[in-house]
Amino acid sequence: MINRSHRSYGSFACSEDAPDGLGLPSSQAYDMDRGRDDLEPIVQDGRGGTSLTSPRELPDNETSNSSSFVSKRRAYLTLGILLFVNLLNYMDRYTVSGVLIKIKKYYHDLGNSEAGLIQTAFICSYMVFSPVFGYLGDRYTRKYLMAGGILLWALFTLASSFIPADYYYGFVLLRAMVGIGEASYSTIAPTIIADLFAKDLRTQALMIFYFAIPVGSGLGYIVGSNVADLLGSWQWALRVTPGLGVICVILIIFFSVEPQRGMSEGNNVHLSNTAVKTDLKELALNKSFVLSTVGFTCVAFVTGALAFLAPTFMTYSTQFQGTPQTEAFISLIFGIITVAAGFLGVALGAQISQRWKRTNPRADPLTCALGLISCVPFLFFALVISRYNTLITWILIFLGETMLCLNWAVTADILLYVVIPTRRSLAESVQILISHAFGDAISPYIIGQISDTLASKSIDPNRPAVQFPAMQTALYLTTFVCVFGGAFYLATALFVEKDKKRAELTTKGLDPNLADNENDDDDALLVPGGPANCYLADEEVLSEPSYIVN
Repeated sequence: MINRSHRSYGSFACSEDAPDGLGLPSSQAYDMDRGRDDLEPIVQDGRGGTSLTSPRELPDNETSNSSSFVSKRRAYLTLGILLFVNLLNYMDRYTVSGVLIKIKKYYHDLGNSEAGLIQTAFICSYMVFSPVFGYLGDRYTRKYLMAGGILLWALFTLASSFIPADYYYGFVLLRAMVGIGEASYSTIAPTIIADLFAKDLRTQALMIFYFAIPVGSGLGYIVGSNVADLLGSWQWALRVTPGLGVICVILIIFFSVEPQRGMSEGNNVHLSNTAVKTDLKELALNKSFVLSTVGFTCVAFVTGALAFLAPTFMTYSTQFQGTPQTEAFISLIFGIITVAAGFLGVALGAQISQRWKRTNPRADPLTCALGLISCVPFLFFALVISRYNTLITWILIFLGETMLCLNWAVTADILLYVVIPTRRSLAESVQILISHAFGDAISPYIIGQISDTLASKSIDPNRPAVQFPAMQTALYLTTFVCVFGGAFYLATALFVEKDKKRAELTTKGLDPNLADNENDDDDALLVPGGPANCYLADEEVLSEPSYIVN
């Protein structure tokens, strides 16, 4: 029998080496006690066992935690590198938006729908190749996959800046190829963070990682438009990021770690990859994953439309009001607002969900729903007021973007804890595929097409007096999509507890159907067997530093 005398929240795997202190073999505990902070494990598994171990690369089809660990220094260094790459990723993605009017003129006065096609082509390529890298990311060394993809992205970005004015579709094609490189990174990076950090630290790490979305997007508007003005050509805006991309490749290869899959779940993870068909079937049956993916698709639809079209819309707005501002100035203001709103929104979303979870285990999807639904009035009145007052419009856009950004880190956290470690890259890729296919891949084109249709009724459709009200009417669509997305996050809250528990049980090699019985006591989590095959339940801990088995 097991002597149970104290309550804890940890889960230890019993092995031939007796657990010592934090659940580590005694030799490892000795190494940790030598006083070197950078060698201490970064997180505790369930506040009781070590959840961060060393970057030993596993066979491609197996995940099994060992007894070593990753130092704090290496873990945070890896997080910093991933943050920098993600920052550059979004900076490059929205550089085009900051110089879109110049691009439209350069390629012989493109319409709004043709301009939207630039972003649509990029997103289509990005989402199509995401499942490919999702499959590879669950089976092969992830940092090399990311490095190769980023190198491709840098080369295609640089090449796109040399396309002549008569070859618009060549420019579109190369922007589409940039999506291949970004797909390699976006599907894999969150899974590395998930393997390095657990529980509250994972939420905080994801919050830091997703700061790069608004900050990088804002820098894209600012750097792109101002570099173009400074050097007298919009092409130079696309020549800033490729050099930085090469630096990212070097950092990933030589300074980041490749953690074991499932490392943060503790020392009791033994998983093997299953067939893709099986993985996809399990993801389709995961209600929390499916519903949150639909909700996030609505987020992608709205953010994609605003990010790509808002600078152009606000430029037309100032011209319509008779106080015209340059595209560079508008992009600078919108970039600053995006950075500030995103920074505040991502941090606020992570903090709200983390604190709310102390009293409500469904806090994550409820926080996402709150963000989307709260965004609606700010976005709606921003569009209304844009006809009359630019300053108030900027304030409302800031508040709306803040609410919209509550979702980024929290949605990623939901996916990572309702999906088992060996399916996370594929799950990320499926979510990317769906959210972009029905989100920001089509929203710039759809809104641009609606705008062009409304403007075409005028004799001179290119006049700001025609373009502004046409785009204003088309952008109202985003407010309805926000409400729709909020409803799906509310539906996610109905299933998230059970799906999280099922993933935890499966990861530990236990029967996931135990999650369906809410009255199971802790003894149900015990696996029969000898010292090499037993687990302490979530609220049990050995009274002594060693285990007792009769």
